[in-house]
Amino acid sequence: MTWPTVVPVRHALVFVLFLLSTVAFLDRTNISIAGVALAQEYGLSKVQLGWVFSAFLIGYAGFQIPAGWLAVRLGPRNILTLGVLWWGVFTGLTAIVSPTASHALIALILVRFGLGVGESVIYPAANQFVARWIPVNERGKANGWIFAGVGAGAGLTPPILNAIVESHGWRASFWFCALVGCLVGLLWYVAARDRPDEHPQVSDVEREQIRAGNDASMPATRPPIPWRRLFANRDVWALTISYFTFGYVVWIFFSWFFIYLAEARGLNLKTSALYTMLPFIAMTVCCLLGGVINDAVVKRHGLRWGRCGLPVVGLLLTAIFLVLGSMAESAGVATLILAGGAGAIYLAQSAYWSVTADFAGPHAGVVSGVMNMGCQVGGAITASLTPWIAAELGWTSAFFVAAALAALGAVAWPLVDPTRHLDSIASINENERGHIESE
Repeated sequence: MTWPTVVPVRHALVFVLFLLSTVAFLDRTNISIAGVALAQEYGLSKVQLGWVFSAFLIGYAGFQIPAGWLAVRLGPRNILTLGVLWWGVFTGLTAIVSPTASHALIALILVRFGLGVGESVIYPAANQFVARWIPVNERGKANGWIFAGVGAGAGLTPPILNAIVESHGWRASFWFCALVGCLVGLLWYVAARDRPDEHPQVSDVEREQIRAGNDASMPATRPPIPWRRLFANRDVWALTISYFTFGYVVWIFFSWFFIYLAEARGLNLKTSALYTMLPFIAMTVCCLLGGVINDAVVKRHGLRWGRCGLPVVGLLLTAIFLVLGSMAESAGVATLILAGGAGAIYLAQSAYWSVTADFAGPHAGVVSGVMNMGCQVGGAITASLTPWIAAELGWTSAFFVAAALAALGAVAWPLVDPTRHLDSIASINENERGHIESE
């Protein structure tokens, strides 16, 4: 028996994933707001602070594939709950490290690495959920909502955490983030199930809608993961390379934009926090818009145009905005143009994750983990490389490098074909191999 619901259960769960995504980015970008005070207290240089930023991304990137594998094996409900509780603990531990400890910098690096390990599960698990729960023609919008949490979390970070830091010190901001994360994680555990058939609130009508609209139906058994085929797949490599460039660009905003406005543009702490919100507002709006456009073009022109066309446009626009914004003389104009670049690149965000669910099917968690590893490697590089380029060649050069990579990311998208299903390719190759051996 099922109870009537105001909205479909799958839509409600996508909203909870939006909240989880918001909290995840609140927890990972809080250090950019606390970074100035933290660096002063610990006596860290900008390069050393960059190491702390990169430690999170190394842990996050290094565990993407295991996270995807766990999402397939344990299901998105359990692995996400464990991940949220894990990263809540490590967020709190950041506030415990003593600046007088003999190896305080190493301790900070290890704690941030541990936070990255915990957060590594969120998007592979969310994508496994999308592949199981969301019909193909709704995946753009679903991923648009999930990744709108990135902009929302990063956008809420400056005003909320800056107020907490000014009132109660930077450590209080980490305790706040840890508590909020654990509460939302418990909400997910209570509300979610791994499959529509397991959820008591899913009606027969909704269950049939999910089955009819999902061309990569999820078997009840756990199919073996075709590792060799996965790592030899052209689509996987093209997406991973493109998402590497995506990660390099967006992590300039997540890790250094607040400091860029404060130091390179001469804005005070309060004004910097206000201006820092603009790119993340743009990310949130354009992520939702990109998801709607994505699904609309899929409906009208098919999967390949729908999934691959918009990312090319978004990444090329990003490159243009980064070049123009970095050369603007006014801090306000520069912020608006650069915010346009942040929004433009997020037009592409839902496409990355929708396309992996499209062609990877039951292996969506693993494939998206491989892709997201590329993104986080790009982020880890920019977290440490960007301040070096800015110090040696200036901030304009740092944004020029990001623009060139965004253009490279656009070039990779035409190589992607979401209609080439991973399991179908593996089956064809197995049949061909068997035929050759029989001859």
